[in-house]
Amino acid sequence: MTIVIKSASDIEAMRIAGRLASDVLDYIAPFVQPGVSTEKLDQLCHDYMVQQQGSIPAPLHYAPGGHAPYPKSICTSINHQVCHGVPGEQQLKKGDIVNLDITVIKDGWHGDTSRMFIVGDASIQAKRLCRVTYECMWKGIAAVRPGVPLGVVGAAIQRHAELNGYSVVREYCGHGIGRKFHEDPQVLHYGSAKDGPILEAGMIFTIEPMINAGKRDIRMLSDGWTVVTRDRSLSAQWEHTLLVTPTGSEVLTASAGSPPPPES
Repeated sequence: MTIVIKSASDIEAMRIAGRLASDVLDYIAPFVQPGVSTEKLDQLCHDYMVQQQGSIPAPLHYAPGGHAPYPKSICTSINHQVCHGVPGEQQLKKGDIVNLDITVIKDGWHGDTSRMFIVGDASIQAKRLCRVTYECMWKGIAAVRPGVPLGVVGAAIQRHAELNGYSVVREYCGHGIGRKFHEDPQVLHYGSAKDGPILEAGMIFTIEPMINAGKRDIRMLSDGWTVVTRDRSLSAQWEHTLLVTPTGSEVLTASAGSPPPPES
């Protein structure tokens, strides 16, 4: 495992990329309404990134080992879709929950973040899942500080999810990020607080728990990208990119429209 410790100039570049990624979510939020297609959301985000920000949509044509190139600029995961939902003709309807996952490249650096959106109004159960998943992400963030094992993040997330009757997806995790979309370390959202490398100031990685209302089991759809819950239960995800600082952590994917941290 080779974890890149970012320099002061690297960190400043990552602050810019992170804010831009979050700015895309601020921009698209008013368009997430019943009747809009995920294809339209993708096109709006693509144009905003390219034409307004001068950034590059990192997912477009991204092709990690074993995958065909991803065909769109954002990921749109609706209801029982866990992650990597491919935008298309499907229209959002009242009561849906949808995760929009944004990664931009600016001057060679990646900013990666996602948010849950509730379309119109949704069931109490759907709203609770979105809220608890958001709390899970922040429990993980709150555990980050130099000198502790990375496993404290996953342990905090798993504890909160399971106390609330939910399950944690284990096949996907957070990751280091910088000049590369995915770097070391892998950031598990479950497990022992004693596991993993010791955190150091200058590390940058994502925390992005995927929490299911039902069982944790998942499956891949035939498009080779979209992941869904096997039992078709609802799934939610939130994501921030953060920096380990000398005293704790700094969220790099914050913007004017970012939801505030939950009340403790």
